[in-house]
Amino acid sequence: MQKITEKQLHQIWIEQDFRSELKSSDGDRIEVINAGHYNQTSAGPDFNHARIKIGSLTFVGDVEIDNDYSDWKRHGHNINKNYNKVILHISLTNKYKQKYVYTNEGRKIPSISIENLIAVDNLEEKIQIAGKVTESKTSNLKCASEISLVELDLRESTIRNLGVSRFQHKCNKVFKRLKELKFIDELELKEPVIRYDLSREFHNKEFKHDDFKDKRIWEQLLYELVFEALGYSKNKSIMQKLAQNLRLEYLKQFGKNSNVQNTLESVFFNIAGLMPEIVNSTNENVDEYLNELKKIWDDEKTKYDGKLFDETQWHFLGQRPQNFPTVRIAGGVKLVESILNNNLVGVIIKKFSEIHNSKVLINSIRSLFIIKASGYWKDHFIFEKKSKVKLNYIVGLSRADEIFINVLLPFLSIYFDIFGNEKLSKKVLIIYNEYTQRLDNKITREVSEGLELNNLGKKTIYAQGMIELYRNYCTKNRCLDCEIGKKIFN
Repeated sequence: MQKITEKQLHQIWIEQDFRSELKSSDGDRIEVINAGHYNQTSAGPDFNHARIKIGSLTFVGDVEIDNDYSDWKRHGHNINKNYNKVILHISLTNKYKQKYVYTNEGRKIPSISIENLIAVDNLEEKIQIAGKVTESKTSNLKCASEISLVELDLRESTIRNLGVSRFQHKCNKVFKRLKELKFIDELELKEPVIRYDLSREFHNKEFKHDDFKDKRIWEQLLYELVFEALGYSKNKSIMQKLAQNLRLEYLKQFGKNSNVQNTLESVFFNIAGLMPEIVNSTNENVDEYLNELKKIWDDEKTKYDGKLFDETQWHFLGQRPQNFPTVRIAGGVKLVESILNNNLVGVIIKKFSEIHNSKVLINSIRSLFIIKASGYWKDHFIFEKKSKVKLNYIVGLSRADEIFINVLLPFLSIYFDIFGNEKLSKKVLIIYNEYTQRLDNKITREVSEGLELNNLGKKTIYAQGMIELYRNYCTKNRCLDCEIGKKIFN
């Protein structure tokens, strides 16, 4: 059957031109005395004040029409009080032949499918007629169709508050890992990843700012957070594990090496399990760069007794070549070099303390994380295959943007809070509130459109709030825990 939209189904219902009489799933005859008033403007069911006889009983109320039976729940009608007066639910398809839908009061409503009742011979004509009705925008947000019921101020304040909440979650995560690193350091553990339940001593320990004066802990923390951010969603976890296992304390021995970049790349790629196997390094077909990395690792591998990863643990499929883990590790190595040799943590804190103009400050710090492509990685996305496309950056502006928002601001917030610098702590929050990011994403686009907040999708505090709303409320059916949902569905 040709695809029919809900608006087209509405037209078919208005005309009541079915090829056979309507019947409920229990076999009762359905007589439509009055199809109802077509609701084209206000929120709520598609038809109001309908008069329908089902079996021997006549009902007066609303009619809701969906493309599929499952749309009743998917659109949130089951928790929306505006649908409590529905007397009949109609859908084009109902795969599992469900007999009823339920209101938020628990009342069951007969549901019928009209897939086999539409007069096929003149369906095309009906579709063309119905197509003249402008189709409303669709959204996966259950509240989107009725968002006009919620004042703009409430929508904006809800998203803003969720943006603040999301930032606090990030800060809590940063502080938790900071305490773990301090605890590990105190116990002088060689293994950086906590593979056991933290002891009661750790949970009961009251940390003071003096516990965190060691610069090494902050450097390790920033290193882990940046690597996690470089991994995107698919390689996020393993990038974090790589940084947790391959600690800066071990890497510091290479910091003053005259060939530090190749040395670090050799160590990282070999431990990550991404280096191609080179049986004979004297083979003419093996390029000079790979030969160099192999020789370095041959000298170093006996000194490393930590975990080794495997190529199968990394995700390449579905990633843009610029986001391949090989490229991201190459970028991460440059940042590690900057932590080891250029006092990156100290530079960030100094800039944040001394630069007063927000725009200048943001550009100055963000530029530290933009890494131009060079050497082998200027024309390679993976090993042993030269790319026809030149790579300009291995960490570009958009990724540096996300590192600034998701890593540096929470990192700095915790840093200044711990050391009691209230002025700079407030400065972090001011920048978070004022920051405008360059790119949006699928989630922020959908939420901003669904909530009719199209001008706020790139303002960071709102963008973060939209992500928080979508991931922790919308996709978990927590509509009644959301301030916007409460307004609509209660």
